[in-house]
Parts: sequence; structure tokens; C-alpha cells
Amino acid sequence: MLIEYGVWISRLGLAVVFGLSAWGKLADRSATRQAVGDFGVSLRWVPTVAWGLSIAEAIIAVGVLIPWVSGLAALAVLLLLAVFTAVIARLMRRGEHPSCSCFGAASATPIGPKTLVRNGLFALLAMVVGIGALAHPRVPMDLPADGVVGCAVVAALVAVLIRFAGQLRVLRRRVDEQALSTLGAEGLPVGAVAPEFELLGPDGVKTTLEDLLATAKSVLLVFVHPGCELCAALARELPRWRARTGDALVIIAVGNGDAAEQAAWGVEQGLGDIPSLVQQGNEAALRYRVRGTPSAVLIDPEGRVSAPVARGAIAIRELIGAVRKAPREPARDRIPAGASR
Repeated sequence: MLIEYGVWISRLGLAVVFGLSAWGKLADRSATRQAVGDFGVSLRWVPTVAWGLSIAEAIIAVGVLIPWVSGLAALAVLLLLAVFTAVIARLMRRGEHPSCSCFGAASATPIGPKTLVRNGLFALLAMVVGIGALAHPRVPMDLPADGVVGCAVVAALVAVLIRFAGQLRVLRRRVDEQALSTLGAEGLPVGAVAPEFELLGPDGVKTTLEDLLATAKSVLLVFVHPGCELCAALARELPRWRARTGDALVIIAVGNGDAAEQAAWGVEQGLGDIPSLVQQGNEAALRYRVRGTPSAVLIDPEGRVSAPVARGAIAIRELIGAVRKAPREPARDRIPAGASR
């Protein structure tokens, strides 16, 4: 009986995954069409492919629950995932990282190694469903009705909660975008006290502005996005530019989203020992009035904004060059505020 319940729960899990995927695509058709186009589909075929994917995934979500077609539905899942994975791998080899939008706007993040791992896990689940369909073709008919219904209700509630969580992420992103559009002039005034922030690393450790200033060096926050080709080109130059400043500067690449994926992006671009960290939302960009990527903010060792926001690779390179040329104040000549000689 326990094995039969496992077969039924695996089918419910696959149904939730593809049901949410179809739901997200149908709820945000513009994001779906954009993602299909970014994945290389010809413009005239984009609407047809977008609708076709949504309908196919909805049919699969229903099909895996029906005993006599669940095996075929699992096979369809494996075929779809094989095609998706091949396309994603090809794009990544070409250095392209379009947004996936596999579950609609809630999952509009650039593709990367994490996407391939996720597809692998879904494929494993589909294989479990397929094997279960062959070994126990009468599930869930042989199970008690209350157990079948109870598992289905739990799966439905989980799907709704996941959907609501995704909608919250979309709402938060839109609020951040709205806030950025109403900030006024870009950047904080030179000499303003630099706002505090927390940046998250792939190991879950948080880095604050206070931590960075403890080195008694200038700090350069470089705001990037993994899906931005200009950001990728800039990232490849940062280690060379930083080397020219000696020990006068700490550079941090600041993204948002998933910390592990951001770190993997940094490794892919050759950032070396330059940390690639993420904001929890867009809080650092909002506090420093940064409106786009790539952009950079320079903070002096005393914790004050020491230059206007640098937008673009050329401006950022010039900002790093200015740090290299600026004479450094000897540590013994620094006098704490309120002290006298």
C-alpha cells in the first residue's frame, strides 16, 4: 500500500509542476511570448509555440493523474524536458542567458546551471511516474477513496500557495521598479553618508557595508544583471582594472535574485576573487538611486559617497582609474571625528 501511495503522490507532484507551468504561461502571455522569442523561435511562430506549450503542459498535468494515460504523459514530459534542456545548453554555450519564464512572470530569471539541474530533477520525477504507471497501472483506483482525495487536496493547496508566493515576488519586483522610477535624480549627492545594506553570498552569509569598510579601503559597488550582455563584458574586465588600483579598492559585483546562480555567473565571467553577491530585492539599488545596469557607486573609506553614479563600462573604468590616481591619506594622519591634535 505504501508503494501505491508513493506512485500516486509522484503523479500529483508532476501534475502540480506542469499545472503551475501552464497556469503561469496562460496568466502572463506577454512574458511567455517574450521568452519563446528569446529562445530563438522565429517571430511568426512565437504566438503558436507559446499557446502550444501552455496547452501541452495543461494536458500533461491532467494526463499524469489518469491511470491509463499516465505513462504516456510521463513520456511526453521526458521529451519536452529533453528539448528544453538541449535548447538551454545551446544558448549557454553561446554565452546567452535569456529569462526562462517557465512558470510565467514569477520565474523570469536568466537561465543558468540551476535551470539544467531543475530540469534534471523534473526528468527524474517523470521517470518515477512512468515506472509507477507500468508497475501499478490501477493506482489510484486500488487506494482508499479518502486517502486519494486527501492527497489530491494537499497537492492542490501546495500548488495554490506556490502560485501566491510567485505572485508576491512579481508584486515586489514591480514595486521596486515603480520606486526606482520615482526616485528623482539618479545617485546620491557626493559626500552623502552611504546607506547601509546587506548582501547575500551563496553560502548564506550576509555582507554589510560596515564589513566592507572595516578594510579601510574605498568600496566600489558594481550593479549587474546576469541577463545583461554589457554586464558580462564589464565583469570580464573588472579583475584587470582592479589590479591597477593595488590595494586601494574593494570591488563587489551586486546582483539580485538567487545568490548561488549569481555566484556561478561571476565564476563564468572570470571575476576571480571579486565577490558576486545579491540584494534581497532591490534595496541597495533603491537606497543608492541606481536605475540601471551596469552602474557603479564609489564609497570612500569614511563611508561617504565619493563620486556620482557611473553608468556603463567606460564610466566605471574611469571611476576605477580615478581611485588609482588619487593619493591615499596615510593611516596615521586620519583623525576620528571630534578628536584634536
